Amino acid sequence: MTTPHALDRVRLVFELFDADGNGHIEPADFVLMGNRAVAAVPGAQDSATARLLDAFQQYWKTLESELDADLDGRISFEEFQAVVLSPERFDATVDEFAEALAGLGDPDGDGFVDRPEFLALMTAIGFEHANIEALFDAFEPVEGDRIPVATWADGIRDYYRPEKAGIPGDHLTGAAAE
Repeated sequence: MTTPHALDRVRLVFELFDADGNGHIEPADFVLMGNRAVAAVPGAQDSATARLLDAFQQYWKTLESELDADLDGRISFEEFQAVVLSPERFDATVDEFAEALAGLGDPDGDGFVDRPEFLALMTAIGFEHANIEALFDAFEPVEGDRIPVATWADGIRDYYRPEKAGIPGDHLTGAAAE
């Protein structure tokens, strides 16, 4: 069952994926988002950078093949809403994206994402600063103001599950405060 917060998350994800703000999701949006994210963590290993860029491209290819109903090479919001109806079609893509993004946030490879890298990556993707801070805190940082990579990756996966409610990711829409 889809929760009201899931619909808020879908709207926000569409707006973020439409990185150039033209009202449609297109291949160039994923290049732009990927480049912004990579630039946000200049100390990241080349393998982590390549993995994230590949994950962004795979995300686009999956969306295009699954949602581009009119075959115009771009995704409208109306087409994108199908994500809510059949999220399982995107599980493998979301899994890889979650692992790649969270991994990029761990440039020293210690298994943790420090707050500065988290903030930089989430800002580069386009989330609001206050919401990013609230999300990081909801992940319950450990000593050193950091979170396990696995915690963030799991949080990304949860964000894309419409049946999930009351998750840390709801902080990104401001819904968690309601």
